[in-house]
Amino acid sequence: MTTALRTFLETRRFQGFIITVIIINAITLGLETSTAAVSAAGGILLALDRIALGIFVIEIALKLVAYRHRFFNSGWNLFDFTIVAITLAPTGEGMAVLRALRILRALRLVSVVPSMRKVVNALLRAIPGMTSVLTLLLLVFYVSSVMSTKLFGADFPEWFGTIGASFYTLFQVMTLESWSMGIVRPVMEVHPLAWIFFVLFILLTTFAVLNLFIAIVVDAMTEVEHKEQEETRELVNVDHDELMREMRALRAEIASLRKGT
Repeated sequence: MTTALRTFLETRRFQGFIITVIIINAITLGLETSTAAVSAAGGILLALDRIALGIFVIEIALKLVAYRHRFFNSGWNLFDFTIVAITLAPTGEGMAVLRALRILRALRLVSVVPSMRKVVNALLRAIPGMTSVLTLLLLVFYVSSVMSTKLFGADFPEWFGTIGASFYTLFQVMTLESWSMGIVRPVMEVHPLAWIFFVLFILLTTFAVLNLFIAIVVDAMTEVEHKEQEETRELVNVDHDELMREMRALRAEIASLRKGT
């Protein structure tokens, strides 16, 4: 029975049904933020939310029956279980935060859609490399913050008066949000050569270090893809070897029958 239930849970139709429920639930939770939608169909939205939650609870229960203790061996199952458990918490008076956490159910799309799981697995695999790049970026930011505070803090205390203020201002410069007209050109009116500092900072952060993040993630996704292809090849080889063994056994049986006749 558990094998049949496991097969049912892994079918495309069931997975497609769960994806549809997640999407509809995410839309209804979004509509609950609209006063007009709540006044027009508040009861329907609440009913749809409860139905979706009931479906998610039944899904988790079926998976617990089908997989038993192996259910908790999968990180994605633990993720789904945690999301559903959080949204089952009481949402009475003073529980506005818990009511807002219901939208976390939309994140279950990550665990249901294989392509999204692949992206998340690649990001998790890229964390060690990203940590090194992030450390390098923080080092560049710290050095640049100290330099900008000493160079421009006296004339522009609002932007560069402290290391914290300089850090935030440089973060805005790194994102290229109004960095020229909003920050650099006013600074250049007092310090004409300030453009050298800011251009070098942008080249180091925006065009160099941040692109390393992209390279690491792409490399991790390629590694995940290769790993999946190797696993597929191994499964195909196992099936091929099994088929060949069966064919040899069948051929030997036919040969023995011919000898007997």
